[in-house]
Amino acid sequence: MALPNKRQQNLLGFLACAGMMGFALYAQYVLMLDPCPLCVFQRIATIFLGIVFLVAASHNPGRLGAGVYAALVLVMAGGGVAVASWHVYLQSLPADKVPSCGPGFEYIMGNFALFDALSLIFQGSGECAEVVWRLLGLSMPTWVIIGLGGLGIAGIWNNLRKT
Repeated sequence: MALPNKRQQNLLGFLACAGMMGFALYAQYVLMLDPCPLCVFQRIATIFLGIVFLVAASHNPGRLGAGVYAALVLVMAGGGVAVASWHVYLQSLPADKVPSCGPGFEYIMGNFALFDALSLIFQGSGECAEVVWRLLGLSMPTWVIIGLGGLGIAGIWNNLRKT
């Protein structure tokens, strides 16, 4: 059985990102789990990774273009994995080491300069350290690491493979 072609694989990557975002919205609006600032950045990485997959599927690039898409997949998936890894780190801190709760994402972005806002967000807060949902014993950012890591590896391989 032959593998799907590059376009089909990129479309599958897009659909996987859409599924991840679908679950994130389900968790927010049905399970009533409001995203913390780090969750928002993980969502942004997932959305941008999905866009890269969709454009690559639509474009059907040649060798050079495929290399560009592979690099973009690396940046988007790697960025999401990095943010999710920091989130998991904050969740693993002992209670006395957890940063105090700070203002929400919207307040931070609306009232601080961009680099000050990003610095404040990545310091983390108590809400980012709280584990409010688990599946098979793993927190949501751990699943984001698995999902974006797997999609990143598959996307890079797919776009760099010879047809």
